[in-house]
Amino acid sequence: MEKTVLVINLGSTSTKVAVSKSAEILFTESVPHPAEELKKYKTIIDQYDLREKTVLGVLAEKNVPLEQLDGIASRGGNMKPIPGGIYAICPAMIDDMKSGKYGQHPNMCGGIVAYQLGQRLKIPALTVDPPTVDELCVSASYSGIPLIRRQSSFHALNQKATARKIAAKLGKAYEEVNLIVAHLGGGISVGAHRKGRVEDVNNALDGDGPFSPERAGTLPAGDLVKLCYSGQYSLGEVLRLIQGGGGLNAYLGTTSGLEIEKRIVEGDTVAAEVYEAMAYQVAKEIGACAAVLEGKVDAIALTGSLAYSARLTESLRQKVSFIADVHLDPGENEMAALAAGAMRYFTGAEALSQY
Repeated sequence: MEKTVLVINLGSTSTKVAVSKSAEILFTESVPHPAEELKKYKTIIDQYDLREKTVLGVLAEKNVPLEQLDGIASRGGNMKPIPGGIYAICPAMIDDMKSGKYGQHPNMCGGIVAYQLGQRLKIPALTVDPPTVDELCVSASYSGIPLIRRQSSFHALNQKATARKIAAKLGKAYEEVNLIVAHLGGGISVGAHRKGRVEDVNNALDGDGPFSPERAGTLPAGDLVKLCYSGQYSLGEVLRLIQGGGGLNAYLGTTSGLEIEKRIVEGDTVAAEVYEAMAYQVAKEIGACAAVLEGKVDAIALTGSLAYSARLTESLRQKVSFIADVHLDPGENEMAALAAGAMRYFTGAEALSQY
């Protein structure tokens, strides 16, 4: 079955557009949006016209007529917690994203662009494994304070796509295996996948779990409370320390793994210590997931942009390979994952989930 799918993935400073045929990516184009260009928009939703124009401009430049499209797949925005799966983008989903109740992300505009185009062309507009996928087991949802429930917010799209690949390598279906998947990027999420469901995972959006290039990771609770009430920081400033200004950025002034590895090779012992500390925390999180799965782990997968780092992945391999074999699947892989999800829908391999 041959189907042509438009794939959309909106980031804070770029619009990524791809077209796939039968899940094979024909091209991917990333259009940057300079900070000066985005400053004129007060809210994310105000960027809608810009983002739609960008998507249509790429299609025109690549000579892809809209009439050739059989479907559209957009990376999900912040919506209500839902199980993993393939969802038709619908007005209720768009309302939830617009409300800001579950946080805001530029992919909200991507969902609206996909929905409006789908309505105009009378083709399905889909999203796959959005970042608010919540399959936590009951025990994992407890925080220790009744007022706070642990939230599931992570790199669900890439984690589940990677899990499917590794399961296939093992000659099994995703629903037949227990896996630990670590997405190593600007944020880091480590998930315990039990037979197709992510039963436990750190809230990477809010910066929980291991510290990462941009996020602070789980912090000592008492010290964090004292910091908040020190009178030195506003709410926004504290959140900035945790999300965007923490981790490698805070310690070393950069989020670039390549730059840090270069410093290490040149003899920067502080950079080496911090980078190793990040690996140490990721390994601890993988070990915690092994306990969730009661030691019955078929494989460990390392994905995301930092999985290209031989130094980081080798350190992790040394620390966790006693649990299970470690497999590398580097890169974000989000465009391919969306295209593959759309094809599972078209072939009937996976039915639509209900939002």
